[in-house]
Amino acid sequence: MLSFLRRKKRLEADVGALEKDEREALSGFLRSSLKVGVVLGGGRIVVDSDVLLVDELRRLAMKFVYHRNLNRLYWVALDGDVVRVRRFGKVKPREKRRREVTPPRVVTHGW
Repeated sequence: MLSFLRRKKRLEADVGALEKDEREALSGFLRSSLKVGVVLGGGRIVVDSDVLLVDELRRLAMKFVYHRNLNRLYWVALDGDVVRVRRFGKVKPREKRRREVTPPRVVTHGW
C-alpha cells in the first residue's frame, strides 16, 4: 500500500574530470538511453531511478567513453555507490598534425 510513497533511488556519477561539453554529452546520452530523470550539476550527474543499478550506470559511462574515443584520456571506476570518471595522469593534449604542402605538379606533354 505504501509502495507509491517510495522514493526513487538516486545514483551519482562524479564527472568532474570531463570537460564541460563532454559532461553535457554524457548526461544527454544517459537521459536518452535510460529514459529517466538525469540532472547535471557542477561535476556530478544524478540519476533518479527505481530499477537502475550502479553497475549498469558504470557500464553506460564506459560505453560513452569508449564510443567517443576518450578511453585513452579517461577511465571509469566504481567507488562504493558512485561512478567516477577520472583522467589518466600524464596525458598530453592532442596536437593536430600538419602535412607539408606539396607544390602542384605541372603536367608536361611530350608531343
